Amino acid sequence: MCNLYNLKVERWEYLDYFQAGEDARNELEVTKTYAAPGKPGYVVRVEDGRRVLSTMRWGFPTRKPRKRPAREGEMPFMHDWWTNCRNLSSNMWRPWLLKPEHRCLVPFSRFAEPKAVADRSGPGDTNWWFTVSDQPEPCFAGVWKVDQDHDRVYAFCTTEPNPLVAPKHPKAMPVILMAEDHDRWLTAPAEEALPLVSAYPSQLMSVI
Repeated sequence: MCNLYNLKVERWEYLDYFQAGEDARNELEVTKTYAAPGKPGYVVRVEDGRRVLSTMRWGFPTRKPRKRPAREGEMPFMHDWWTNCRNLSSNMWRPWLLKPEHRCLVPFSRFAEPKAVADRSGPGDTNWWFTVSDQPEPCFAGVWKVDQDHDRVYAFCTTEPNPLVAPKHPKAMPVILMAEDHDRWLTAPAEEALPLVSAYPSQLMSVI
C-alpha cells in the first residue's frame, strides 16, 4: 500500500504542464517535497470546464475514538486516513468514482513501498522507490470529496502490481495514467474511465 510519495513544491511547474489555473479556494500550502496520509498534496481537476490545480489533504478520513481524553484545542476523536482506493465497488469510493467532476489527477515524481527487513541495507533504508521514465509529470488516477472535518480530501486508485512492482510489493500498486488518458479520467463517463484502473507498463518504470 502506497502511503508515501514525492512531489514538486513549485506549483508553477504543474500549472504550466497541465495548463491549469489556480484554484481560488486553496487554503492549504504544500511546503514539503513528499506527501503522507493527512498531509497536503496537489491534485488537478476540472471545474467549470477548465483544469484547476487544487491543494487538499491526502486520504479519506474516518473518525475513531481517542484512547485518552482530548487536550485543549484537539478534536474529541482521531482519524484513520484511507489513502488508497482499491475496492471500486465500496461505498467509500464508488459515489466519487462515478462522477467525473470528483475524479482528479495526482501528480508525483516517485512513490514508495516498504521493504522487507531482509532487503534493507541499513537503518534508513526502509523503502523501495518507483519512478516513471516516459513522462515528465506522471499522475495517479485520483478521486476527491469534501469532508466534514477536513474540507477537501483526495485519494488515488490502486490495482494489481506489474512485473516490476510485484516482486517488491505483491499486494498492489498505484494506478498511474498514461498522459493521453488524462482527459478521459477527468471527463469521461464511468464506463469509459474505470477501465483505466490497471497496472502501468513495467518497461516504462524503474526502481531504486
